[in-house]
Amino acid sequence: MNLPIQNVAVVGAGAMGSGIAALFAARGLDVVLIDPAPGALDRAAAIIDRQLGVLAPDTVDASRRRIRMESGLEAAAPCSLVIEAVPEKLELKRDVFARLDIACRPDAIFATNTSGLSINAIAQAVTRRDRFVGTHFFTPADVIPLVEVVRNDETSTATVDAVMAALRTAGKRPVLVKRDIPGFIANRIQHALAREAISLLEHGVASAEDIDEVVKWSLGIRLALSGPLEQRDMNGIDVHHAIATYLYPDLENRTTPSPLLAQKVASGQIGAKAGQGFYEWPADKREQVLRDKSAALAELVAWLNGRQAGQGPLD
Repeated sequence: MNLPIQNVAVVGAGAMGSGIAALFAARGLDVVLIDPAPGALDRAAAIIDRQLGVLAPDTVDASRRRIRMESGLEAAAPCSLVIEAVPEKLELKRDVFARLDIACRPDAIFATNTSGLSINAIAQAVTRRDRFVGTHFFTPADVIPLVEVVRNDETSTATVDAVMAALRTAGKRPVLVKRDIPGFIANRIQHALAREAISLLEHGVASAEDIDEVVKWSLGIRLALSGPLEQRDMNGIDVHHAIATYLYPDLENRTTPSPLLAQKVASGQIGAKAGQGFYEWPADKREQVLRDKSAALAELVAWLNGRQAGQGPLD
């Protein structure tokens, strides 16, 4: 492989792909953003400009010029890293990679951005499985630092090293998921939390607003500084064991989505994009929340990075 990675192709110009493109461009890499869907690249341009205003406010124009937009997959041919960010449909991802496998240079690394689809299953579409990984970015992709790098059964150590190095260059904090399991790490933990929260709402224990308030202003604040395993050490594993003994039997443990969740989907109340979910989401409110949260998250990340480096206000 030719290292380090200097140019990136991103396939799929939705919110995730646009954020990934903005991220690498802001860090000085040349990026080609590819999407054949009519209007997709125009919509992506607006997202990229907004996110570059958060990522690189002093160099927006220079960063923007590093991003080239194309409609055909052949534009990925010269790139050393190709990141796919198309919708979460296994056959679609396989089809994209089958065509990229033919179009791209033999030493290019392929990465699929997925929240939990099998990396092994997607990798079946290519011959270069040793140069194929999962890269699970989190929304907004250009702001949230962590990326889960997921091996398939044939991923080489050199591929992992190259991808993790490129992500670190882009300011990310990559972690290696050693085995291809459904949901990887973050979504398994997130869905366990959400399952319990939805169950509490469903059983009338508290309102959606109060459940979210509890998580944001107790667990959420603490989790920014201590992960759940470190927190068990700090609290005492014996204490955790004692509480787990009586609490675990009462926790939600259903293996299918809750009736409340199914009802929301059936009625079209699928969240902010539909204007209604657990909350009401007028279009202007949704856009304002997205802007405000991206800016606030960027501030929080900067503070946490500074504090970890010994430069924060509490040090």
